[in-house]
Amino acid sequence: MAEAYEYAIIRVVPDLVREEFVNVGVVVLCEARGYLCAATDVDLARLQAFSPKADAELLRAHVEAIVRVCNGEGPMGALPLRERFRWLVAPRNAVVQTSCAHGGMTEDPAATLARLLARMVHR
Repeated sequence: MAEAYEYAIIRVVPDLVREEFVNVGVVVLCEARGYLCAATDVDLARLQAFSPKADAELLRAHVEAIVRVCNGEGPMGALPLRERFRWLVAPRNAVVQTSCAHGGMTEDPAATLARLLARMVHR
């Protein structure tokens, strides 16, 4: 049976003034299945093309922090799934941010995460 899910794209905005971004991951929440997970793939060459002086390893660490929150790590990881997701997708003026949340129906949240990563992040 299909269940409702929400997702947001994780993006890196190397230069906040220019507002250009590189999609680097996806976060999926399917509350009915108790599922909150993020998958990432930071394309360093693409990131360097946007911002040659960007600290790629620091940006990767910030992106991976989103994965850790989804996995229940750290203080934010102690929040219930919905609150964690809402905290992750809250609008922020930062180098690592997420898109607004989008929704759909899924029978397999993990497969949906893989499909979204392939479509939105991989080229």
